[in-house]
Amino acid sequence: VQLVESGGGSVQAGGSLRLSCATSGYPYLIGWFRQAPWKEREGVGAIYRASGRTEYADSVKGRFTISRDNAKTTVYLQMNTLKPEDTAMYYCAASTKVGSVWYLPRTYDYWGQGTQVTVS
Repeated sequence: VQLVESGGGSVQAGGSLRLSCATSGYPYLIGWFRQAPWKEREGVGAIYRASGRTEYADSVKGRFTISRDNAKTTVYLQMNTLKPEDTAMYYCAASTKVGSVWYLPRTYDYWGQGTQVTVS
């Protein structure tokens, strides 16, 4: 499985960004994580490839939305009402294991290179 992220950038507080994660292969679960300097990697949300079911961290519920295209090869993270505390490097990750716990980094076998999101 290969993952390629895009869409990061700088935005003012209250603004929006959409991140994309182009995938190859057939992962069971695609997750989005973020990591700010000096902090642990944090699960933002995830989508189950077959069902399309999504999960979100409490800190982003109602502001972030994860979706996929019809071909199920690209996963999106739509981020609205961004706050300075959302500033981080954002990563998508893929798990091939059924029953994966979406918010645990160790669940995932493959990681993208990351894309920076800065909210000022």
